[in-house]
Amino acid sequence: MSPDGCDTALTHAAWRVAVVIPAMNEEARIAACVESVLTAARATPALAEIRVIVVADSCVDRTAARARAVLGPQGDVIECRARSPGTARRLGAGAALGYFRRHDRARLWLANTDADTQVPADWIARQLQLADRGMTAVAGIVQLLDEPDGAAPLAHVLFNDYEVAANGSHSHVHGANLGVRADAYLDAGGWSHRTVAEDHCLWGRLRRRGWPMTASASSVVHTSGRLHGRARGGFADTLRAKLERLRV
Repeated sequence: MSPDGCDTALTHAAWRVAVVIPAMNEEARIAACVESVLTAARATPALAEIRVIVVADSCVDRTAARARAVLGPQGDVIECRARSPGTARRLGAGAALGYFRRHDRARLWLANTDADTQVPADWIARQLQLADRGMTAVAGIVQLLDEPDGAAPLAHVLFNDYEVAANGSHSHVHGANLGVRADAYLDAGGWSHRTVAEDHCLWGRLRRRGWPMTASASSVVHTSGRLHGRARGGFADTLRAKLERLRV
């Protein structure tokens, strides 16, 4: 039994899981991300099947090749020119739905992370534990990886903003740590084609449709604390703005 009361020995034989990872020029990080996801898959007892889908969006480096080398037969790499995290996530989810088209949508879990992120070994298991309790969407939190461009002071600022309730819930939504059941995803209309805040957009539509959801601090991933990211208005811009406010 883990410290927060989640039994990581639970089995999920009926679940299929697809992990969708959008990536734009992430050749230096994509291998570590995919390897962490595959480790989490191996650590999830009796998982029926998993498919990892990397969506290489507008890449001019070796992101796609490195992802394929790590994935092997355990996933797919889709290449597109959308220049949009929302569109990339939507393409990945569509590929997952196609791959698992013969399976019950209510037993298919779409887990999402980012190419500059590494997930812990219990990441998939924790999301499925919450799904087994009736949750159709799970929003986790992020912690920052060490970066050479100023993440150390940002960690303090960022986690001052993380107000976690006594029951372990929080008010944050990150595409780097979000899972949703496939039937709920489809009912809510799926990922939008937004270039920023596509995670908040999907979360809001799921809520308005009345699906049971939880934002749980028990689900944690480690993401890049870089100050210059790939998407304008994305997480890196948010961190840089926090640092600028700190310096004032």
